[in-house]
Amino acid sequence: MGRASALGLHAAGFHVVLTGRRGEELEKTAAMAQAGKPPMLALPSDVSQPDAVAGLFAEVERRFGRLDVLFNNAGKNAPAVPMDELPVEDWFSVIAVNLSGAYLCAREAIRLMKKQTPRGGRIINNGSISAHVPRPYSAPYTASKHAITGLTKSIALDCREHDIACGQIDIGNAATEMTERMTSGVLQPDGSKKVEPRINAKHVADAVVYMASLPLDANVPFITVMATKMPLMGRG
Repeated sequence: MGRASALGLHAAGFHVVLTGRRGEELEKTAAMAQAGKPPMLALPSDVSQPDAVAGLFAEVERRFGRLDVLFNNAGKNAPAVPMDELPVEDWFSVIAVNLSGAYLCAREAIRLMKKQTPRGGRIINNGSISAHVPRPYSAPYTASKHAITGLTKSIALDCREHDIACGQIDIGNAATEMTERMTSGVLQPDGSKKVEPRINAKHVADAVVYMASLPLDANVPFITVMATKMPLMGRG
């Protein structure tokens, strides 16, 4: 989703900065940039580390002087096992990336958006269908995504006086490497495994671009983009 959204934003005319732990993957995305536009900038970092995040945003400010949109997309999952069998390290790891990482990036973005001229900007958080209902054996991921909803609402409330808008996109079964397993069956609440439909990631990227392109006096607080026939309502 990060790659599709980065390419969509770049095609729409945004100067795009990519970050994540895997520098090679960032460079692959940057190499896909549309010809005739400014190149994407790949800056590897670990969003779960405060010093790394502070350094990342300092470099963004140094190079561009401002930040108009932050898309908090970094995320990870834990093994699908009963809660009492999950190593506590996996819990902390998921929370560190999915929740603390989003907070740390939003924190630095808000600092920059408040002081730049013209001030303000937009923060888009990647939630998930799991921000509404869980999959079986997904407590760390689900808890982190429910928390993202609270973070989105708090940013939207606390930052509106500074012309900072905040919204959340909840995605259901975009066709990426992470959801490839769904083509061979994924665990359902009744214990069965079923193949679930997926959608082209571009549909989600188009929604991100739409949110990012709005003037700051308009906002989409929450939007869900999902495969029409995926099992969502009651997870069945």
